[in-house]
Amino acid sequence: MGASKTSTSQPVRRRRADVVARAIDVLDEHGLADWSMRRLAADLGVQPSALYHHFAGKDELLAAMADELLERGRRPVEIVTWESELRLVCVELRDAMRSHRDAAELIAGVHARGEGAQEPVRRMAAALARAGADDDLARVGAGLVLHFAFAHVGDDDADFALGLEIVLDGLTARLVR
Repeated sequence: MGASKTSTSQPVRRRRADVVARAIDVLDEHGLADWSMRRLAADLGVQPSALYHHFAGKDELLAAMADELLERGRRPVEIVTWESELRLVCVELRDAMRSHRDAAELIAGVHARGEGAQEPVRRMAAALARAGADDDLARVGAGLVLHFAFAHVGDDDADFALGLEIVLDGLTARLVR
């Protein structure tokens, strides 16, 4: 009667952050096409239903993964100009998309569905607004820079930097009007 319970009879408790971190590791190991809640649960040693304690579903977990990848890519910097901030956010976004297997597909997909990965575009729009852009220019300009990063994640660094400068020159010209 005094025997202790084995580890298989007690549920394994995981923090949300631990689940997200392991989900990113599973992404690296198997890629997005073979990533699943079932695979993650097996890797964590829990039933798939245990993941729903932290996430309403796969899309919510994918969004949390994308947000975590973006957060990991943040640099502690004080930005002075709007151009510097847009450049920094764009480079951080690109670095996050290049940091893990299929991270670009994950981040772009989650963003497109409006489920996560929204912080970069919010930061860029806020920087443009501080520069004097009206709401439409801030929204469209931020989207333009974001989609530039999505479309050019595979470019070499020099080509990426030159393309980004061309986009920023266009926004500067628009703001001067």
